[in-house]
Amino acid sequence: MGVTKSDLFSETQNELAAVAKVLAHPARIAIIQYLLKSNTCINGHLVEELGLAQATISQHLKELKNSGIIQGTIEGVSVSYCINPLRWEEIKGIFNSLFESFPSPNCGPNC
Repeated sequence: MGVTKSDLFSETQNELAAVAKVLAHPARIAIIQYLLKSNTCINGHLVEELGLAQATISQHLKELKNSGIIQGTIEGVSVSYCINPLRWEEIKGIFNSLFESFPSPNCGPNC
């Protein structure tokens, strides 16, 4: 079997790209911001908060949960979601490493 394109890149590069892909939708950013702002687990508030259909929100929650950014618990018909603190720190570290690898520019505005 041949080498897949992802095999050409490091584990960190693949991870960063996968997380960036999940974050690349404004509805998912809005969901994350709402969860961060509320600082608690939420369930049915997102439909009213974001103005999107329940099915749309459910799909975005599924993507966020599959990536580990959020975690959820199911109690009967109620599902509660919150930020997964361990995964959040991992993602923050990956992005910080990328951004911090840029040295202070040594040239003027025309570089």
